[in-house]
Amino acid sequence: MGLERTSVGLDVHARSVSAAAIDGVTGEVFRQRLVPREDVVIDWVRGLPGPVAATYEAGPTGFGLARAFSTAGIRCAVAAPSKITRPSGDRIKTDARDALLLARLLRLDEIVAVRVPTVAEEAARDLVRAREDARGDLMRLRHRVSKLLLRHGQVYYGGEAWTGKHEAWLHAIHFAGNERAGTAAAYEADLEALTLTLARRQRLDEQITAMAAGSEFTAVTRRLCCLRGISTLTGFALAVEIGDWSRFTGAGIGAYLGLVPGEHSTGGSRHQLPITKTGNSHVRRLLVEAAWHHKPGYRVGATMQARWDQAPAAARARGHAGNQRLHARWTSLTEHHKKHTVACVAIARELAGWCWSLATLPDTPT
Repeated sequence: MGLERTSVGLDVHARSVSAAAIDGVTGEVFRQRLVPREDVVIDWVRGLPGPVAATYEAGPTGFGLARAFSTAGIRCAVAAPSKITRPSGDRIKTDARDALLLARLLRLDEIVAVRVPTVAEEAARDLVRAREDARGDLMRLRHRVSKLLLRHGQVYYGGEAWTGKHEAWLHAIHFAGNERAGTAAAYEADLEALTLTLARRQRLDEQITAMAAGSEFTAVTRRLCCLRGISTLTGFALAVEIGDWSRFTGAGIGAYLGLVPGEHSTGGSRHQLPITKTGNSHVRRLLVEAAWHHKPGYRVGATMQARWDQAPAAARARGHAGNQRLHARWTSLTEHHKKHTVACVAIARELAGWCWSLATLPDTPT
């Protein structure tokens, strides 16, 4: 719990900041509506009875204000919005009331703070999330193209889709005639967007690969790649999205990522619900996809050996043990006739723990 005299709550928006402050000695409440400029906000906070602590909700305005407070020597907690306790009977919501609620919660030390990433971490996250957006755009475009062709009786039978042969088949299709000019224009526009999205994804992949090979995230990425299903792109994404792995434990990281079942129990009854799906959805999807790779029989191939050659000996041994364990868990769950989707999520939850154990290994020479 902080020992500051004044607690400040800030409701930050793109064009305004509603501020409320509570003096813990006199009980006086200060209110102000400010322009969303870091220097203006900090100057107002400095004019309050000190020492001062501030808080605001994490959101689209980012972490610039928190970094500015840190530079100014003022403690600032960025609150997790999902963890803010609001009275159930409070039916009036305004910016001023939200700011006062934040100030009260900070005064009571009931703010659950999120970790403020460094500037380098945030830049790497932007790159990873841009690649994730490109993946989603590409998936939607492929669905749109295939369904347009299906409506017009065009079905591909030449083998696996979205290969070079399939793309040649796509470009060979033409909709002739004036009555089909609209279809032809729509199809050409989708093919053009598909080509541009593929080029965008390839460019982002190259930038991620370059950053993964020579940045502060390189060591963690190479250790994570000792596990099956985690390539350079996936390992780098996990490294930058989680950031400080030491915040968690091997048993607790699954809950942070929403991979544990919910529960609704009362009295003598206990009901387990589907997984909570809280936390970082991007990391959760990556782990679930990686978990599928542990279902086939395990052997060390050339690709895995090449990744191991870049990692320390301790990480290689840990990765090998994890790969054996996760495949054995798949086998056990299959023998108990668990649904394959349920089994995959269970493997993903355990995989998160193995990733934590690798990420928190001390750096040693390869």
